[in-house]
Amino acid sequence: MRTRKRLIAMSAVILGMLGVVALTTSTGQMQGPRNQAVDAQGAPMYKVDPFWPPPLPNRWSMQQVTGIGVDHMDHIWFVNRGAVAEGDEIGGGDNPPRIDCCVRGPEIIELDQAGKVINAWGGPGYHPQWPTAMQTVIADTKGFVWIAGTAAQDSIMKFTRDGKFVWDFGHRPTPEQAKMPENNQETSWLTNKGRFQIDEVANEIYIIQQKRVLIYDATTGAYKRGWGGHGMPLSEISNDPIPPYKWTGAPPPPEKNFVPDLHFVEIAKDRQVYIGERGQNRIQVFTTEGKFIKEFSVAPNTPGRGEGCGGLANTKMPPCGTTYKLAISRDPQQRYLYVADGTNNKVWILERESGKTLGSFGGNGRYAGQLHWINAIAMDSRGNIYTGEVEQAKRIQKFAPVLR
Repeated sequence: MRTRKRLIAMSAVILGMLGVVALTTSTGQMQGPRNQAVDAQGAPMYKVDPFWPPPLPNRWSMQQVTGIGVDHMDHIWFVNRGAVAEGDEIGGGDNPPRIDCCVRGPEIIELDQAGKVINAWGGPGYHPQWPTAMQTVIADTKGFVWIAGTAAQDSIMKFTRDGKFVWDFGHRPTPEQAKMPENNQETSWLTNKGRFQIDEVANEIYIIQQKRVLIYDATTGAYKRGWGGHGMPLSEISNDPIPPYKWTGAPPPPEKNFVPDLHFVEIAKDRQVYIGERGQNRIQVFTTEGKFIKEFSVAPNTPGRGEGCGGLANTKMPPCGTTYKLAISRDPQQRYLYVADGTNNKVWILERESGKTLGSFGGNGRYAGQLHWINAIAMDSRGNIYTGEVEQAKRIQKFAPVLR
């Protein structure tokens, strides 16, 4: 009898331990790293979560997602740019309502891992200098959210997580300056500050604009340094347009200068700086002081610029270029680069050290897992990838690692 009681007690302990294991596995807490499946070429594999996120609350319409960021709490921030909202997407806000759905929503939205809205604020009229062409959102580890737009009078603005205004970078041009020719040597005012990055380690703002990257103090806004393509000093950067080329199925011709449009700047843990040149299908890598390290191409045979290229203002023409946005993997070595390509509508997976393309996922379309004019990408600490689409797709998607 005692032996039977002892066996029952031991079984209860074992079952309890198994319950803890099952719980920690399902919640992701206290769980050891699990290997991600890779394909035959060594590219990590992903699958779309077709039910993430749930619909936005309050009948808010989903608009162009030009920027996505993931903060230190694994919350997802995205730009819900409403500049080109269609009437059937916001007609529910008319007086009286013209349709049952929907209304214009805030332009800055924070989601938790389940896709639930935690914070939402911003939009035309929210602040006197609110950007008119929203592009970027970055939530830092100190409790602040940085936003910016690409119009001449838009600038970088700093808010608290719940939307209280804190600081304005400024450096706006006068109306006369905004009409002046390109000047890569000018640093006191900028006509486009929409694509930027925050370096919390050095308390600096990196701005990509025209044919250069400029670095400013993130507290005072004072200019610190800058460089052009292949690390050339600002004084050597050409102010002439990069000429178009006739596409024949080959890569763009070689070019020492940065080739607009510059579309992303990202900083890895090892302090390497990655600049994406959409017009050249190229990524250049530098030290934080501007020393050139290397370059590599992404789908280089794709048309990069010139005749036959379109944009959001001319959707009848195909887009051009491949290096729209970049996410760097979150493993300790940051082994992979994930490049959002809005022309081929794919996410290319590259080996970070070599720049070799290992594979891709996505493909043109509007079904779950497909992409249409992808323009934003980010990764959380769990390895999930989030993508944002513009033009008429107007959605955010989540791709989870395939585990083996």
